[in-house]
Amino acid sequence: MSVPCVAVARERGETVRSRLADAGALDGDHQIAVDGDTIYIPVAARDRVPADLADRIVERDAAARDRPTTPAEVLGYEPSLERLGGIVIVDEDDDERAREIAEAVMAADLPCDTVLNRASPIEGELRVREWDVLAGNGTETVHREYGHEFALDVAAVYFSPRLATERHRVVEQVAAGESVIDMFAGVGPYAVPMAARGADVVACDLNERAIEYLRENAERNGVADRVTAVAGDVRDLADSHADTAERLVMNLPHSADEFLDTAVALAGDDCVIHYYDIQHEDDPFGPGRRAIEAAAGDAYAVDVETERVVRSYAPHEYNVCLDVRLTRPED
Repeated sequence: MSVPCVAVARERGETVRSRLADAGALDGDHQIAVDGDTIYIPVAARDRVPADLADRIVERDAAARDRPTTPAEVLGYEPSLERLGGIVIVDEDDDERAREIAEAVMAADLPCDTVLNRASPIEGELRVREWDVLAGNGTETVHREYGHEFALDVAAVYFSPRLATERHRVVEQVAAGESVIDMFAGVGPYAVPMAARGADVVACDLNERAIEYLRENAERNGVADRVTAVAGDVRDLADSHADTAERLVMNLPHSADEFLDTAVALAGDDCVIHYYDIQHEDDPFGPGRRAIEAAAGDAYAVDVETERVVRSYAPHEYNVCLDVRLTRPED
């Protein structure tokens, strides 16, 4: 059967396969094939193939492959699972059911080192939670996202793989040479790929463990020379980095509004803010827009370029993003 495949040099195969998997473009129903020095990787979604690989798509006969045994086939029902690197996460209040799912995950043909169950909500100033280790051991992993690798410990830092598409949307807007400040950077899922696009990034986080991982991830992805990692309160940067940012990332949706005065102090003459918020469905964007306008005052003209629902957060509440351009009026 003829299917679309990305054709690349054999030695690039694993790198390209990982990128296609991160982008959700792989065709899992057909086998990867090698012919001479070229590897052919079947894709199911042409529109998800990274732009720099789009011209490598060819039509080619590909053999069907047997689907691996899934946890659902073991259990007889479809469990709710989330992948984060080599960790599979379940979210079950029933301990017996959680352990049943963990046993099925480990029995299935599913690459996995550890199965965890959420044992608490996200808590505290550092936004971390407790975990029950159901199978395997440890809470550290390496997560791959759009061609980048992120080492992290889910018990020590906040990280959500569900935001991969949103992060990629923002990163794609970054131009080489930009001055970026990631105000709540975590382990670097915005900062590292922005630096990979050629931006100079100052990445700040209150969580010292997250900053340790961020520095490791900058090294791991070859962008350490363009990432300055700062452990501490971003408000302490307001003087040393005043008027420097051409782009600000404010991914602290429950309380980003408390840091808008700092954002305005950091912004240069022309600055885009990616402002994340959680609001009721009746007015998901209004509170954030009004808060930004109030903080900007007469110092900047405020232009809301994008209003986007990122995901449903709770009944009748949305996690949203506003892309807002601040422009300082000419004298």
